[in-house]
This record gives sequence, structure tokens and C-alpha cells, in this order.
Amino acid sequence: MAITDTAYVDSVTGKVCMRCFVSGRVQGVYYRASTRAKAQELGVVGFARNLPDGRVEVFACGRRDRLEALEAWLWDGPPAARVSDVTTSYEDYVPSHDDFRTA
Repeated sequence: MAITDTAYVDSVTGKVCMRCFVSGRVQGVYYRASTRAKAQELGVVGFARNLPDGRVEVFACGRRDRLEALEAWLWDGPPAARVSDVTTSYEDYVPSHDDFRTA
């Protein structure tokens, strides 16, 4: 999903945050660790964590083009993952993370 509403984009840095909920076979398949590696490759900060309902939540902040690349990657994930859905929303940029972590 491309970021079409620029209301969330920081006017100084050009950065934005996105929150994704990833469904399918995404726990126990190195999904969070692989997401961290991809985010670090893209220069994106935030976190990925397992949710009790079996989904993975990904919160990421960075440049729009890099977030769109990460979101596209989330649909595939690592080889053992089977992603059935990625629900994405965008939020105002808040510089609250300095790296990408897993929880």
C-alpha cells in the first residue's frame, strides 16, 4: 500500500511511521529476525513482536520509499513463512527508536 496521505510525513525529515499486522504462518519461522535484518538493510527503525493471536506486529519508521519496500517484503517474509494478510496503517513520525528490535 503506497503512502498517499502526506499528512503523516514529517515536513523536516520526510519520514513517516507505519504499523503492520502480519497474519498467516509467521511465528516460529524466523519472521521477526528476518524482518529486523531487512529493516536494518533498508535503514528503517522500529520493532517486530509476536502477538498472542498468532500475528506479528511490525512498527517501522523511516523514509517513505524504504517503508514501502519493507511492506512489500512483509508479504513474502522468510522462506518458511506463509503470509496470508498484511494490514497497514500510517502514523506521524515520532523519533522514538534508534534501531530495529525484536520483542
